[in-house]
Amino acid sequence: MSQTRLARHCSGFSLIELVTTILIVGIIAVFVLPKLLPESSYSAYTLRNEFISELRQVQTKALNNSDRCYRISVVSDGYQLTTYSHDVNSAFSGCINTQLIRTEPKQAFSGGAIIELASNGSNNFSMDFDNLGRTTLGCSGNCFVVIADETLNIAMESEGYVHAL
Repeated sequence: MSQTRLARHCSGFSLIELVTTILIVGIIAVFVLPKLLPESSYSAYTLRNEFISELRQVQTKALNNSDRCYRISVVSDGYQLTTYSHDVNSAFSGCINTQLIRTEPKQAFSGGAIIELASNGSNNFSMDFDNLGRTTLGCSGNCFVVIADETLNIAMESEGYVHAL
């Protein structure tokens, strides 16, 4: 009788042992594994999603503020949003001959990621948005390429819809 009671008592792990093991595995997954993986493996996805969000935000601002002109300038190490005044009575031809209102801080790229134009591979370009949310780039479909460990595409349709490919 005492042997069956002893066999039943030692036949598995206790709840405390299981919870402790799960906590240790969780700590390793959160703190150790990201240090072993290269940072740029997430950089392309992060930058793509961040840039799509920025483009959509600028489009919304352009749609809601017809007296403003918005420009996103992309360089090899980051991008920057600039706001200009805009004469609503003139035809839109970009942010030319307008008065500077505000320049946002530059958003730096991380992990070696860059953004290029799909048409010519340039990583130094600017684009203005009209009051209908369309850009002066004149591209339709695959417009931008985000390059890090992986290459991802960003599409901008002719009527302004921005999405990942």
